[in-house]
Amino acid sequence: MFPKAVDQHKPQKPLIPNGLGVFFVLISVVNLFLFHYFDYERALPLAGCILFGGFMGLLDDWIDLRWRYKAFLPIIAAIPLSALASDFALRTSISVIFTDIDFGIYYYFLIIPLIVTVTTNTVNQLGGLNGLETICPSIIMAGLMIASTSHAPLLYVPLVVTLSLAYFNFQGKIFVGNTGSFAFGITLASFAIIADIKFVLLFSIAPYIFNSAFKLLNFFIFKTKPELILEGSKLQANHRRSLITLIGYKRPLTERQIVSIISLLFVLSTVTSVLVWILL
Repeated sequence: MFPKAVDQHKPQKPLIPNGLGVFFVLISVVNLFLFHYFDYERALPLAGCILFGGFMGLLDDWIDLRWRYKAFLPIIAAIPLSALASDFALRTSISVIFTDIDFGIYYYFLIIPLIVTVTTNTVNQLGGLNGLETICPSIIMAGLMIASTSHAPLLYVPLVVTLSLAYFNFQGKIFVGNTGSFAFGITLASFAIIADIKFVLLFSIAPYIFNSAFKLLNFFIFKTKPELILEGSKLQANHRRSLITLIGYKRPLTERQIVSIISLLFVLSTVTSVLVWILL
């Protein structure tokens, strides 16, 4: 039923069903439409963003979009969020430790599109290992729910679906594809804006931002992409071009060990951001 992709980090290079992230999109959107039916006013913009993120990822899975197009497409998904922020008079400021930075009218036309674009693209850029594309968003999703208990019901079903996909993805039985990674990223950004917890989001995705900045810097300097070398059942890198290759640089590790280390980084960033948000 689903197209298959080669698992490059397994000795036998098995073919794995790809694009299972579509289940996250479909189930989450149906659930949010039900919320909207029962007059939960902020469910519909989140549903629209998830639909757009899934569609954008599906396009990338089908026709392999150039990165320059993928980088700016999420801006379109920010339109319903900007309308929501305006209609419901959401704060136009971002809390940073002891102060609030108010962006005024620029919040709608600059800050919201920037948050959506950065989050969606950075989430999509950290992948390639089984479990990485599902476990890390699950951790952040859980943290956002803790930081905003009043809006947490919007993410109950999406989190359950993400964890279900993570169970099979971590075992190397499925890939969520760009359909999943784009939808996960846009879900995190949209919920943080709707629940007005941008601070928690920005600090939680710190490993994503570091990975993307590191990859882009190295690409522009060395013109090479990060790559892992498979030796038996272990992976290692002979260069440092991304968060993954930085961890595996001249250090043979199993795929699960690398995924576990990166997941712990996200636990650390998310727990820290949630604690700072609650305590301050």
